[in-house]
Amino acid sequence: MDQQLRVFVTVAEKGHFSRAAALLYMSQPAVSQHVRALEQSLGVQLLERGNKQVRMTRAGEIVYAHAREILGSYARMQKLVDDLSRHAGGPLAIGASYTFGEYILPRVVAALRQEYPDIAPAATIGNTSAIADKVRSGELDVGIVEGHPRDMKELHAEELAEDRMVLVAAPDHPLVRIAAERQGKWTNPPSDPDEIRSREDLKQLNRLNGLPQPIPTVPEALSPYAWVLRESGSGTREAADDALDRLGVVPAEILVFSSTQAVKEAVIAGLGISLLSHWAIRRELHSGELRLIEIPGLPHVRQFSLVTASSFRTRAVDVFIELLRERRELTGLDV
Repeated sequence: MDQQLRVFVTVAEKGHFSRAAALLYMSQPAVSQHVRALEQSLGVQLLERGNKQVRMTRAGEIVYAHAREILGSYARMQKLVDDLSRHAGGPLAIGASYTFGEYILPRVVAALRQEYPDIAPAATIGNTSAIADKVRSGELDVGIVEGHPRDMKELHAEELAEDRMVLVAAPDHPLVRIAAERQGKWTNPPSDPDEIRSREDLKQLNRLNGLPQPIPTVPEALSPYAWVLRESGSGTREAADDALDRLGVVPAEILVFSSTQAVKEAVIAGLGISLLSHWAIRRELHSGELRLIEIPGLPHVRQFSLVTASSFRTRAVDVFIELLRERRELTGLDV
């Protein structure tokens, strides 16, 4: 039955009997025979056969979804049984959301290869939802994603680390000078309507008379500038939006870039300020290309979690997780 399921899944994914046969190193008649045998055993038609390609029926879609789960479970079972009789080795499919995958994971994988040369890691980088879905389906053995374990439905999840989102700007940005002058002293935003009107009147009067403005509130200090942010749908953008909303900041302009590296380069070029993971900016802070701006209410903290499809894990997954937790100098998780 497992061979029939494997053949059917391959045909469904490739859309052609001939392509599936080539991938499975089987003859096309043998592939067709396996699919027909599966259809006969289930009593339903799974594929609509056309001249150029095949398409799944509604029953085929149902069988396909469950067949992938069954094959994934079988593969995980086989790896677990194999682990009982041998040391850690074999393939290890790791997934990570962009921030962790781009700035932390490469060093961890390098250490894993050095300590466990028989493990063959393969890394997939994507957004949190995509990585979680691949772990659920069995395409990935383990994932590191943004979010708290309580938010990870149908997955075995555990806390890994907290990431600090910090405010950064180019060294010559006006906000760097303003923050240095303030030395951490900022005015709390007024909440009473009368206080708000009174503060606005005072600011206008001071402008007319050429007098210094009152100590700015955080929203007043941060709202006049352009902000450089990731695209909507990314975890970094979601965290930035949450922080801006919590602080009451309404950016004068938002410039959008689809990668963290592009956001950093834009900030260095003076296009605006940004809220970025401290993992992503360590080199730029050390080189002086970026400056950290201390503001009340920041850094913004977000949770990263480890996710697996089951509490039963292969030896390779276990040693990878142990490496993450024990070799923290590799990951910077304690920084």
